[in-house]
Amino acid sequence: MSIPSEKPSYLRLIANARLALKRGDRRAARHWAEQAASLAPKQEEPWLILAALASPRASLEYLKHALAANPQSVRARKGMHWAIQRYRAAPPPPPPTKTNVIPIPIESTWRRRTTLYSWIVVFIAIVVGGLVWFGTPSFSYASNRTPNMIALAQDWIGKATLSPTPTATFTLTPTFTASPTPTETPTITPSLTPTETATPEPTNTSQPPTEEPKERGPKVYLPSGVEKGEIWIDVNLTDQYLQVYQGKNLINGFVVSTGTWNTPTVTGQYRVYVKYVSTDMFGPGYYLSGVPYVMYFYEGYGIHGTYWHNNFGTPMSHGCVNLRPEDAEWVYNMSSVGTTVNIHY
Repeated sequence: MSIPSEKPSYLRLIANARLALKRGDRRAARHWAEQAASLAPKQEEPWLILAALASPRASLEYLKHALAANPQSVRARKGMHWAIQRYRAAPPPPPPTKTNVIPIPIESTWRRRTTLYSWIVVFIAIVVGGLVWFGTPSFSYASNRTPNMIALAQDWIGKATLSPTPTATFTLTPTFTASPTPTETPTITPSLTPTETATPEPTNTSQPPTEEPKERGPKVYLPSGVEKGEIWIDVNLTDQYLQVYQGKNLINGFVVSTGTWNTPTVTGQYRVYVKYVSTDMFGPGYYLSGVPYVMYFYEGYGIHGTYWHNNFGTPMSHGCVNLRPEDAEWVYNMSSVGTTVNIHY
């Protein structure tokens, strides 16, 4: 891999980060590694250091950057396996706390009502007083003394010319529609250096056909981002069935076992980010060695072969998609890092 043009600065930052790690100064190590990643984002070394210092969930994100920089990196693949196992063994986050709702005192609403009633009483008193005053003889006498003024007012109104005021026309203005903004990747907290052994993925010799055959069978809609003729995987959790497509054409299908009700399989659209011919899996209450044909597509969730049960068609797993070993091998050879996995009910 080529050294970036900022060779002195990049190497000095990496050296500072490693020295801080040896001293046990995790904060300084993360600072130098972040500087190096910002300066040379296509180098895997700063991402590996950040993954070693991050929380289980954050390690996965940093190692994805390392694999994107060097897909053949053995260290990044081992680190990914370590981060997955660490994430699955981590305790779940505590439930959110409830916010206490403070009721509005009844006295405050009573004061508002009292003020309103006072104004109503004042208004009624003014109306009654006006009626009494207009009905008195003194008012009648005063009215009879002003006929000339009323006549003058009527004459002025008759002679006055009223000019109509033009009415403004309301013009519609276009409404601005806001465009969605991409979600920012969260900044994460550090943890320890990975050491884990896994069998690296061999070169995929089984290449799918380059041209998509003519569409046949029922109508199929391509997931977002899948190109015409591209291999992709569809998992139906209701039917417990996995299908492999090339574009809109079904190539093969297999019965699977997905997550149980208390450890359900995630739904949504993902992409395979790492593959292992064989690797170990463990978590709360289980340890499985030599799990065959593993393809992780989201954090600790993967598609893999299963030798410890034969109850396919029934949810049995901790969230992964279980296949018979021979079926898993076929799916493994047809897929690659980046293959879309669409999971739904």
